[in-house]
Amino acid sequence: MLAAVLIGVTACGFGGSSSGNPNAAAPASSAQPSSGVSDTTIAGDIPDNQVYVAFTPAAGGYVIKVPEGWSRTSAGSSVTFTDRFNSIRVETQPAAKAPTAATATGTEAASLRSAVPGFSLGDVSTVHRAAGDAVLVKYQATSPPEQVTGKTVQLSAERYEFWRGGVEAIVTVSAPAGADNVDPWKTVTDSFGWR
Repeated sequence: MLAAVLIGVTACGFGGSSSGNPNAAAPASSAQPSSGVSDTTIAGDIPDNQVYVAFTPAAGGYVIKVPEGWSRTSAGSSVTFTDRFNSIRVETQPAAKAPTAATATGTEAASLRSAVPGFSLGDVSTVHRAAGDAVLVKYQATSPPEQVTGKTVQLSAERYEFWRGGVEAIVTVSAPAGADNVDPWKTVTDSFGWR
């Protein structure tokens, strides 16, 4: 469970390479690096005219829409899409039981607290998405350093835990704190579907 818990923060592997999957988003090309550490001027807002493309991993199991042009990296059963400090990560894993708000505020929060720099637990709730109900865990964290500039920022993360028939899918979206990505994150998490 710990590997899944760390999804949104530890794998924002800025500038990662894209694999040969034709469903993958293309590498990002328009981000301009800026200087300094913990730069709070990075808005992180995803544009209203952003185009989204469907992604299905080679092994199947789910489909999700992600912003076109974001970099993609894969590691085991997880895939991460990034554009500077914005990130979407999806991981699947076996799970005998559906997640609950109690497990999220208990063991998962404890794992996050010990492993994620700057972790601060926010609200935990159950939300409805097209794929069904999901446990939503909101938290704050410090991003990993950007590869080019070494800069870190404060992140706001939302972790959606879906479950079906012994499989848990965790979709974690994160952006610089203060970014207004309510609609984009709803588009992404509502597009998640089991296959």
